Amino acid sequence: MKKNLISVLILALVFANLVLTALLIFTILPETKKANNLIDQVCQAISLDLKSGAATSASQIPQEQIADYALNADGENLTFSFAPSDDNSTHILVCGISLSLNKESDGYKQYKEDLSTKKNVILKEVTDVIGEYSMEQYNADKSAVHDKILKKLQKDFGADYIVDVNIVSSLTQ
Repeated sequence: MKKNLISVLILALVFANLVLTALLIFTILPETKKANNLIDQVCQAISLDLKSGAATSASQIPQEQIADYALNADGENLTFSFAPSDDNSTHILVCGISLSLNKESDGYKQYKEDLSTKKNVILKEVTDVIGEYSMEQYNADKSAVHDKILKKLQKDFGADYIVDVNIVSSLTQ
């Protein structure tokens, strides 16, 4: 009789365990599916942002896919004026500037390598950015000037078209 009572008690506990497991499955599983769907959507959105042109840089593109376009003709240097210094003296930057262009972008197909029609627009943007900085600020943080020029040109021509701005042989006076 005692074994029968224990068997009935075990059977009742197994049944209670089965009911509680079913309750957990039906209450938690739908919420878990919703959370998984949300995580999938976030992952897809991040993946799309990484593949858009906004994240393109010269280091992410193979060298064979990059064309160089010099803004200065025949190797001559360009001259830009800085903002006045603290002592109100005028300083200039003499340098060469070239653009690294992505050959696979839509902008390259539109403009090809013939940016000569847009050269004055590009030089105006470069002049405006350099004119915002004094010589001391430029010498202290050249990368800030570089990044600002790059962002302005990418905004005008497309982030996947112009992937880098190269400032070479810079001399400040």
